[in-house]
Amino acid sequence: MEFRNHIAGEWREGGSGVENRNPSDVTDLIGVYAQAGAADLDLAVEAARAAQPLWAKAGIQRRHDALMAIGTELMARSAELGELLSREEGKPLAEGKGEVHRAGQFFTWFAAEALRNQGDQAESVRPGIEVEVRREPVGVVAIITPWNFPMATPAWKIAPALAFGNAVVWKPANLTPASAVALAGIIARQGLPPGTFNLVMGPGAGVGDRLAAAAVDAISFTGSVEVGHRIAALARPLLPKLQMEMGSKNPMVIMEDCDLDLAVAHAASAAFGGTGQKCTAASRLIVHNKVHDAFAERLAAAAKALRVGHALAPDTQIGPAVSAAQLAGNLDYVAKGRAEGAELLCGGVALDRPTRGHFMAPGIFIGTTPAMTVNREEMFAPLTCLQRVASYDEALARANDTPFGLTAGIMTKSLARAMDFRARARAGCVMVNLPTAGTDYHVPFGGRGLSSHGPREQGRHAAEFYTTVKTSYLSAGEPA
Repeated sequence: MEFRNHIAGEWREGGSGVENRNPSDVTDLIGVYAQAGAADLDLAVEAARAAQPLWAKAGIQRRHDALMAIGTELMARSAELGELLSREEGKPLAEGKGEVHRAGQFFTWFAAEALRNQGDQAESVRPGIEVEVRREPVGVVAIITPWNFPMATPAWKIAPALAFGNAVVWKPANLTPASAVALAGIIARQGLPPGTFNLVMGPGAGVGDRLAAAAVDAISFTGSVEVGHRIAALARPLLPKLQMEMGSKNPMVIMEDCDLDLAVAHAASAAFGGTGQKCTAASRLIVHNKVHDAFAERLAAAAKALRVGHALAPDTQIGPAVSAAQLAGNLDYVAKGRAEGAELLCGGVALDRPTRGHFMAPGIFIGTTPAMTVNREEMFAPLTCLQRVASYDEALARANDTPFGLTAGIMTKSLARAMDFRARARAGCVMVNLPTAGTDYHVPFGGRGLSSHGPREQGRHAAEFYTTVKTSYLSAGEPA
């Protein structure tokens, strides 16, 4: 069965199609998904441009009701859609269900924000003049999303875009089109003006590039630094607003005074959860000398105990890599680490399972230095690297030794160290005695350096990107 794009209020065939196969079992064909061509993309942008004023005029109650309905349906169907998500992306079933539920929460939270979009009034410095400051829709928003969170990441972009009266042209990752079609179907049932929401599936080098260069008012992108740079270059002539979440190389500092059992549990979760395919994953574990060996031993035991298997199996804790290419890249990082002198303490090898999938044992490097490739580049793999340090100051310097700056964490019982780390860690999100992964939907998310560009995502800060500010002056004239 071929699944179609949604453009200008209609489900449309593509010029070609791509197979979507289960990374836990490559013999399982989920479906064939239509690929948008240049004409499809252009039509979607034109339809969005025509529909956006109609959606803006629909009013805040209409927008609230539509988003609430979308979010409620997502949460009600989280078991069904979570299974579909896990089947195509490879994350364990519980994580898939949880992601769909969280996607629903984004829509219901921004449904309420649609009603809170209030302006400000001020007196002018000139007598007899009133000033009003209000937020208005930015216009047509292009949204380009990755495969690792195929429901949650689109939700936290699409929901505020629609809540504030914008029209959307969405290009999801080609590795996870089933989740995209499912979400698009729920949105399409809300009776929005045709063209308010458009789904265009296709490769980044084709559809993504054309969308980045299109006549849109804003582009929100999550993906790699390389692709982010390409999008910025393509968009530059028309100067749309840009919001880009890109790479990361997140540190977790393990101090000698920490609760070691808690540190191991949080490090294992942050490093290996979601098969390490998270922008918030902890791939640099900076460990104080006094606890390094004990921590490494316990973390290795925890990694070996993790059950790697089919995403839909009830006892699976780590699913497969999303694709054969991703698995090959993971194993390439293992080879690079060993070639540069790191010691592979455990894991880091492909695994055979009863089904043909892209399985890999979680791996831990020890004896690593900051200059090694595995400590510089985002691997997006179930791999993490230990670095030894002799003091808190050295640990902080190592944590900040990266061009990225998304999340950073510290495990310590010292309030003074926790407060200092929170203040001095160069990251957009700082976690104290928690995994580096895991954020709340009602507060801002984003980083610094090469990790992020433009306004923050999520929470009330989303308005900075999805709206534009208008200042109006009004003179009542001379009294009669």
